[in-house]
Amino acid sequence: MRKVRQIYRADSQHWVGDGFLVQPLFSHMGKDRGTDPFLMLDYAAPHEFAPNHRSGKRGVGQHPHKGFETVTIAYHGEVAHRDSAGGGGVIKEGDVQWMTAGAGIIHEEFHSEAFSEKGGLFEMVQLWVNLPAKHKNTPARYQHLAKENIPVVQLPDNAGYLRLIAGGHEGVRGAAETFTEMNVWDVVVNAGSEAVIRVPETHSLSMVVLRGKALFNGTDRAGAGQLVGFENGSGGVRIRADDEDVKILLLSGVPIQEPVVGYGPFVMNTAEEIRQAVQDFNSGRFGRIN
Repeated sequence: MRKVRQIYRADSQHWVGDGFLVQPLFSHMGKDRGTDPFLMLDYAAPHEFAPNHRSGKRGVGQHPHKGFETVTIAYHGEVAHRDSAGGGGVIKEGDVQWMTAGAGIIHEEFHSEAFSEKGGLFEMVQLWVNLPAKHKNTPARYQHLAKENIPVVQLPDNAGYLRLIAGGHEGVRGAAETFTEMNVWDVVVNAGSEAVIRVPETHSLSMVVLRGKALFNGTDRAGAGQLVGFENGSGGVRIRADDEDVKILLLSGVPIQEPVVGYGPFVMNTAEEIRQAVQDFNSGRFGRIN
């Protein structure tokens, strides 16, 4: 079995704009938690928003990105998105937005008009996925992965299911197109059940517990809002859910193993590339939102 290396809890939480109360679970700007090719994960844990009757919108206004991809997974609530590559729409419950910043993009994210009017429970994950050096200047693009187009695979013995956002499992391919080999799965293990999850031994492996309490390999327990990092190597991970269903976001992938230099919304390989990214943005080369 793949052994648990360490279990982490967010050290703090903060508002991103005025619409996203997030807990950072790992970051390329902090300690290395063995998550390569994934750079950063902010978890907006379940939070109740009152109806918004004021004139302003809750969220984050126009801002740039370059050199990586952002992945927004909507578990509860809705987000309206627009970007300078022409992408846009509403990310509804169960949907995923996979945005490639690549050579540079400007976007904005607000609570959708419908969600703002009625309020309610809001829960999201935003994940940053690194791009290898050869793809950091790829043209920006936008993938809207609607809930109904994300494959679901049942686990043996009615133990639960996998939702394949990216990657694949037993011949079933996930919904997203990716630049490097990785898996991004929602894993649900039913109360009182146990499942063994396997990924290739060439992958790094981390799991974020979103709901319930999970027992890993019969020895390590983690609950909602915790990040479980696993040692490299072969073997599966045994996950048991006791008295309630467990929901986990699984992240695995072949490490890119290249230098990472980050400066705010830009992630490149060298300081010189960061300076060029800032210059490109200031020169208007990221386009604009119409």
